[in-house]
Amino acid sequence: MEENFLDAIAADGFPEIFKVLLDHVHDGVYFTDTSRRILYWNKGAEAITGYRAEEVIGRSCHENLLVHVDGSGTQLCMAVCPLAHTIRDGKFREARVFLKHRNGHRVPVLVRTAQIRDPQGRVIGGLETFRDISGEIAAFQTIETLQEMALLDPLTGIGNRRYCDNMLRVRLEEMSRLDVTGGVVFLDIDYFKAVNDTYGHQLGDLVLKMVARTLAGALRKVDFIGRWGGEEFLVLCQPATMESLRVLTTRLLSLVRCSSLLTGGTEIRVTLSAGCALMRTEDTPATVMERVDRLLYMAKNTGRNCFFIEEGEKAVQGRPSLA
Repeated sequence: MEENFLDAIAADGFPEIFKVLLDHVHDGVYFTDTSRRILYWNKGAEAITGYRAEEVIGRSCHENLLVHVDGSGTQLCMAVCPLAHTIRDGKFREARVFLKHRNGHRVPVLVRTAQIRDPQGRVIGGLETFRDISGEIAAFQTIETLQEMALLDPLTGIGNRRYCDNMLRVRLEEMSRLDVTGGVVFLDIDYFKAVNDTYGHQLGDLVLKMVARTLAGALRKVDFIGRWGGEEFLVLCQPATMESLRVLTTRLLSLVRCSSLLTGGTEIRVTLSAGCALMRTEDTPATVMERVDRLLYMAKNTGRNCFFIEEGEKAVQGRPSLA
C-alpha cells in the first residue's frame, strides 16, 4: 500500500492541480517514503537549493545531498535528522539549519517536518518544508551592528541621539545633493513627569516603548525615527511637502492618542505635542532643530496634544483626529 500510494505522488498520476499549487509556493516542499527516499520536489525547493527535481527525486536523504548542519556544524542527516524523528514518532518539528546549495555555499533555512499517513492511517512517509531566512538573519545582523556601533536606544530599540544627529546631517546633505526636500517632526510626550511620579519609572519606560513602537509603525521604510532624549522623539521624512508633513504629524499624534497601556486594571494613555518644518537649503542640524523646538514649545504652551507647523513665516496649529 505504501509503495502504491507514494509512487502516485512521484508519478504522473499525482493530480496536476496539486503540483501547480505546490510549485507556486515559495517555500521548498518535498515528500519522502519511510526510508527517506525523495518522491516529490517542488519549484520552491529548486530555487532555494539549486537542485532540479530530476536530480533529487529517487535519491535518499541518507546520501546527505543537502548536508544539513546546525549552528555548531553538526550534520543532521547522519545523526539527528528532524524528518527521520518525525516519521518515527509523528511529532511536528521546527528547526533553523543550514543547507548546502548546489553551488557550494550555505543557505540558512527554517525547516518544518510532518508525518504522512495513508487513508487507512498507516505511516508511509514524511513531509518537509523549508524557507530561506537569509533576509531575516541579515536584518538581525544589521540590528546587532547598529547596537555595536551604539546607534540604537537600548530601551525603545529605535535610533538614539547619536543616530539622530547623524541622520540629520545625512538628510540635509541629501537635500542639497539630490534636490529633494525633507521634513522634520519633533515630538514630546505630554505630562510625562506626571506618569513617572504616579506610576513609577518602570511603567514610565513601558510608556516610552509603547510610544516609540506606535510612531515607528506609522512611518514608511524610508523615514527615520529616533529618541532625541528623555521623552522626546525625532522623525525625519524624505521626500516631504507641507501637506504630507501635516498629514504625517496628524497621524502620529492621533495614533499615540488612541494607544494605551493596561496595567493592574489601570489604562494609561498619553498625548504628544510636536513641532514640524520642512528643511531649508541653508539649514544646518542646529538651525532646523532650533525651529522645530520653538514650534514644539508653542504647542506645549497652547494646551498640548497639538502641533505647530511652519508655513513660510507663519506657524499654523494642527490637532490630532478625534476619531
